[in-house]
Amino acid sequence: MIKDLAAREDGPVRVSGWVEKVRDQRYVQFVVLRDESGAVQLVNGGVLREPDPENPRSDILVPRTRTISELTHGTFVTVTGELQHNERVKLGGVEIQIEEIEVVTRALPDNPIAADSGIDVRLDWRFLDLRRPEQNLVFRVQTTFLHALRQVWVERGFIEIQTPKLMASASESRAELFEVEYFDGKAFLAQSPQFFKQMAQAAGFGGIFEVGPAFRADPSFTSRHATEFTSIDTELSWIDSHEDVMELHEELIVAGLSAVKERHGEELQKLFGIELEVPSRPFPRIPLAEAKEIVKERGYEVPRADADMDPEGERRIAAYVKEQYGHDFVFLTDYAWSIRPFYHMRHADDPSLTNSYDLIYRGTEISTGAQREHRIEVLEAQAVEKGMDPAELSFYLDFFRYGVPPHGGFGMGLNRVLMLMLQQSSIREVTYLFRGPNRLLP
Repeated sequence: MIKDLAAREDGPVRVSGWVEKVRDQRYVQFVVLRDESGAVQLVNGGVLREPDPENPRSDILVPRTRTISELTHGTFVTVTGELQHNERVKLGGVEIQIEEIEVVTRALPDNPIAADSGIDVRLDWRFLDLRRPEQNLVFRVQTTFLHALRQVWVERGFIEIQTPKLMASASESRAELFEVEYFDGKAFLAQSPQFFKQMAQAAGFGGIFEVGPAFRADPSFTSRHATEFTSIDTELSWIDSHEDVMELHEELIVAGLSAVKERHGEELQKLFGIELEVPSRPFPRIPLAEAKEIVKERGYEVPRADADMDPEGERRIAAYVKEQYGHDFVFLTDYAWSIRPFYHMRHADDPSLTNSYDLIYRGTEISTGAQREHRIEVLEAQAVEKGMDPAELSFYLDFFRYGVPPHGGFGMGLNRVLMLMLQQSSIREVTYLFRGPNRLLP
């Protein structure tokens, strides 16, 4: 790998990669070669463009010179040569004197994307866009982040599960569900593993987690929405309130960001110009009603007819938290029952509120969490109150007829976290293959 060259001693070496740049000068040729780990400068000092009968190496030098002259951007080559350390070389302090170059696969000369191509063009040619070092880093960051979360879960004794994405009935409502043909009937693509996470609590699994796809038939065209996304979900038993869920959530976020900063901090500074901040614990917590009053006092009144916060309100309360606490995260807690799902537990002393929260990161909601209602008679009553038919929820409600411990959990959008962590303008930049209302390819 190219990243390993600096640690090697001078001498014979063999590398492969994509041609990024060719400088074809009169007496010397330079090639910048890139693989997934980095880039290196190749040098052909034996330029010979026409056969020379007096040069005993003419039959080697001429074909090599012509091969290099004809290289196109993106052509994949294998090169053998002499590794040399040279501190004057800005690209890693090493270069390779070419002895042999083999064109493995040649790229067409008209590259369909350029440095100034828009996001839609780049998504059309995503495999080429992903060759950029910035994009490569995005997915190495994602890998490190998820690995750190898994370490926390595994060390706590949590079980990883994979829930089905084909469902016989809607989890909450059919408003945002994709309906698909299923043999002689129909099925729905899961918008959340919520019910199956709770089944694991009834099964005695205790703490569980899942990282998997989720689907929302939401015709939104914002920078933070997708019709298919990766959801990070966890659920745990034996909690006293949603505070226990928030404490786990904090632990996971801090572990993930700490690992990313430690492993990729220098590259993030170099390629994205950002200094990743690891948040302190505990994260600020503000009841939703209080948060709405704070933004109102700061000149913005949430215009929604319901009791929820809107995106502008989230941005403004995040700005307040940054000013007051120097923190990029804030838990908005105690959401109104009127805007929460039927399975959220209500306050014991105020049934108009729920033991729930949203986690806001740099002004954008990334997660919803709550303590769940585990008492069957209360669940059934709350479903009816939300206008739902308990008969359609029978498979779910059965979980609670045979003893379930108090439990809670959260679901978090991975792509939103990455977008905000890397300070990107859209989740399209941090999604391997984006799916939206107008995009099903590639």
